[in-house]
Amino acid sequence: MKFGGAAVATPEHFSRIADIIKARKREYSNVVIVVSAMGDTTDELIALAKRVNPYPPRREYDMLVSVGERISISLLAMALALKSIEAVSFTGSQSGIMTCSEHTEARIIDVRPHRILPYLESGNVVIVAGFQGVSEQGEITTLGRGGSDTTAVALGVALGASKVEFYKDVPGIYTDDPKVVQEASIYESLEYDKALIIADNGAKVLHSRCIELAKLNGLPLHVRSFSLFEDEVGTLIDNPLLVPLEKPVFEVQKKSLTH
Repeated sequence: MKFGGAAVATPEHFSRIADIIKARKREYSNVVIVVSAMGDTTDELIALAKRVNPYPPRREYDMLVSVGERISISLLAMALALKSIEAVSFTGSQSGIMTCSEHTEARIIDVRPHRILPYLESGNVVIVAGFQGVSEQGEITTLGRGGSDTTAVALGVALGASKVEFYKDVPGIYTDDPKVVQEASIYESLEYDKALIIADNGAKVLHSRCIELAKLNGLPLHVRSFSLFEDEVGTLIDNPLLVPLEKPVFEVQKKSLTH
């Protein structure tokens, strides 16, 4: 389950998210949550950096902006504890999200969820900070805009999830921009390629990187409304005829050694 910045916009929103998670936990034995930074937190951190240095070093930029998601994961764990739901939060690096060394626009090489698995086995809800990872050199990295969507899919791939649910401030993906076209309707289902075209044409519901990664691995994606959880169907992105690869793949393929 992935909750974006609009879903965690205020402290009060965390109680609502906790209720949604509690409902899903009745249906699924293992639940992993990915969250973005609250509201405009990332933009505020970027502005803060540029007040200090108009051209901040990329390493230090990543160190700063990765803080926003750490705030969200800890607050959500607290909200779940208030509702007697055992939960534990992890940063991207603690979750084993391995990336290339490109600061501010890193690509995921691998996911090694060794620390996550024991908590899932013991019944905990696991909460992971989106948008961030760690390079093989041990440096904190960020994935660029929309990176939390990619985090959610990468974790879903690594953990063998049945699907990834995205909770947005819209009830699904529309045929047209509903702010412009009154007759716009919601797609109940889409194939990956059609969803990619919509994303590449400017729709900001899902980032194209996460759709591409889901397509590679045959992982279904479900866009749902944060505010209308009980009453809506949303948009399911899938292709039942697609044959996924035998082993999980991520954004950067590892080179094999030839002896």
